[in-house]
Amino acid sequence: MSTSQSVAVSSKIKENQQYMKDRLGVGVSFDVGFRDVQVMKTDVHLYYVTGLCDTSVIVQLLRQIIDINDSESNKAKLKEVIKNRLVHQQVEPVKKMDEVVDKLLSGLIVIFIDGESEGFIVDVRQYPGRGPQEPDTEKVVRGSRDGYTENIIENTALTRRRIRDERLRHEILQIGERSKTDICIAYIQDVADPQLVKVIKKELNNISIDGLSMAEKTIEEFLVKQGFNPYPLVRYTERPDVAAAHLLEGHVVITVDTSPSMIITPTTFFHHVQHAEEYRQSPAVGTFIRWTRFLGIFSSVFLLPLWLLFVLHPNLLPAGLEFIGPSEEGNIPVLVQIILADIGIEFLRMAAIHTPTPLSTAMGLIAAVLIGEIAINVGLFMPEVILYVAISAIGAFATPSYELSVANKITRVLLILSTALYGPIGFVIGITILLLFLTRLNSLNTPYLWPLMPFDGKSILQIMFRVSVPLEKVRPKITKPRNIRRQSN
Repeated sequence: MSTSQSVAVSSKIKENQQYMKDRLGVGVSFDVGFRDVQVMKTDVHLYYVTGLCDTSVIVQLLRQIIDINDSESNKAKLKEVIKNRLVHQQVEPVKKMDEVVDKLLSGLIVIFIDGESEGFIVDVRQYPGRGPQEPDTEKVVRGSRDGYTENIIENTALTRRRIRDERLRHEILQIGERSKTDICIAYIQDVADPQLVKVIKKELNNISIDGLSMAEKTIEEFLVKQGFNPYPLVRYTERPDVAAAHLLEGHVVITVDTSPSMIITPTTFFHHVQHAEEYRQSPAVGTFIRWTRFLGIFSSVFLLPLWLLFVLHPNLLPAGLEFIGPSEEGNIPVLVQIILADIGIEFLRMAAIHTPTPLSTAMGLIAAVLIGEIAINVGLFMPEVILYVAISAIGAFATPSYELSVANKITRVLLILSTALYGPIGFVIGITILLLFLTRLNSLNTPYLWPLMPFDGKSILQIMFRVSVPLEKVRPKITKPRNIRRQSN
């Protein structure tokens, strides 16, 4: 007996009907629809999944098929007549039942004709979802307000709208034995490194799992094998202009159906500290914004450990900075205060996520004003602890990549503990271990700290300063682009 993977479409339509009942639960699952019509005294079956198809298009196709009874008489060419009456731009023949099942569950409709060992697949997908709107985490003052959605078809169209190049490729495949999730690999053929595209395809095709319930995050864990490393090895974006900019640099963008977050590969640490706002302003303003953001990121990691070091070892303070540190000892050790305050900030962040929007403002006022003020008055926290913890938290919020901000928070806690336990030596050793760890990281054979390690002076200048677009004549070397030049002259 042949397996379901090798069953061919039968010329006996009743056998196909029984197969669909056994495999898909037609007649049991209410969302798997079935229509049986008579065309020139021949049975024609149509299958669809309710909610994934455009009902108006299906009705129009059925009307065209039924009208054959009134206008045609050559029953010998019924198959060709029906194919011509399928007024749709995407009609494909199908000969394997496993392909029928996969396509049907993706939102396409399937048509069988009695006496024919070949069916027709018509793409009438219309996935439920929201319209394109500006992402909450990547807002800009000037610029486009559209953003990716959970619909993979809309997402590829948003990218194609910005790159109308015939060499832009959107290759689709399905992953997940049960979920059969659509995955799209986007790249520009004459720019992206063919070896990189080959590696990504190989890794994706090697994924063996029943479903991708967490969509892009599951793909990331299979793709880069991150393990317990907290630092992000791919970049996420929900902005089509950001994805288009990376495609033009030679990156590969991976789209996962049901997710608005695009995966950009390969990426380095410095890809996570850039924001679209810098490129929506003049080079001078963009550079100022970038340096301010760098300062915030630096503060989110090193400010609290450095302040704790000066508190525990006041003799290290430079002349003129003796005012740094508490003027009197508190009821609780400074280290415990910092840890409690840091955890409190994390409580606030989680509460803000889970609190309904109309109540989030009130929740923030209660937490910041009442709890913070009362905690200082009763001696639980010193004012300076609240100040420096708040600055570190603001620096984390100023980090463009949410994943990087959380990784930096974990690093900050580890630096605080090493500084508290071993003093100046612990502070220096902690930073050294952090740099060595980041230096050893690779994302799809891409050094994580490039262009700092390995050193590339010209690329570092482009990271430190927002260069005017007419001066950016070459693409970044790190993606190994086939066409290095951005401009023809």
